[in-house]
Amino acid sequence: MDKPIPFSSGDSPAPDGDCATRFPIVLIHGAGFRDLKWPVYWGRIPGELEKRGARIYYGLQDSWADVETNARTIVSRIDAILSETGAPKVNLIAHSKGGLEARMAASSLGYGTRIASITTVATPHRGSKTVDRLMKLPRSLFSLAAFAVNNWIRIVGDSRPDFLKVCEDFTTAAMERFNRDNPDVPGVFYQSVACVMSRPLSDINLSTANCVLNRIEGPNDGLVSVESASWGNNVRVLRSGVLRGISHLDAIDLRRSPFTKAPGAGVRDICDVYVEIVRELKQHGF
Repeated sequence: MDKPIPFSSGDSPAPDGDCATRFPIVLIHGAGFRDLKWPVYWGRIPGELEKRGARIYYGLQDSWADVETNARTIVSRIDAILSETGAPKVNLIAHSKGGLEARMAASSLGYGTRIASITTVATPHRGSKTVDRLMKLPRSLFSLAAFAVNNWIRIVGDSRPDFLKVCEDFTTAAMERFNRDNPDVPGVFYQSVACVMSRPLSDINLSTANCVLNRIEGPNDGLVSVESASWGNNVRVLRSGVLRGISHLDAIDLRRSPFTKAPGAGVRDICDVYVEIVRELKQHGF
């Protein structure tokens, strides 16, 4: 499958090679989406990184397969990318559920020696107390939703969707087991990004979820709490300088635009965050 055609965040010249990392970058998407030419899951981000010298590849895993199934796809992609580029390792940047798949690839699937760094963005490393409560609802409701989602997503390309298993994997108990079974691999640099919606109307698509999570789990991006998303050697908590805040979907540039052009504190454009992350990976020698 051809890799997606990235957007560019602008026509202004960029510093030559400031994102030219030693190892290729692999972008790993989260649940509910696939790596398609259109729409691009990562918005303007890949184009901005490539403009600055980064070599960008994609995970190409299923959208609603369970974590282990997708992790096995990712290790196959890593093999293919290393064979194509001749590089000894890759840098993984993963959003949401994709961060769990990246960690499993490095840990229990034994690919830590081929991964230089793992950067997770809005990944539920400690599960969700909200999902814990939802899973107490009648099983028939989840089974009906799973039937609908699994059949629909097969049409767009998933080979082994399992919506119910994915939901179960987001419980705090399941993630406690996952973390025990997938400890950080020595020699791999782990870091994470958490996002915060300033108010429910920061993202109308996630306003209700944000309200619920605020009551149950504290500051969140509409799907994942700051506490759950924090992992690794370096943790960034993103807040914009405007009332809009930064949602789970803003973290992948869903709206394809800066948060604000006005000067001030906070993140003005999500592309700037990814550029900073990749610049730092280069500085680390990755």
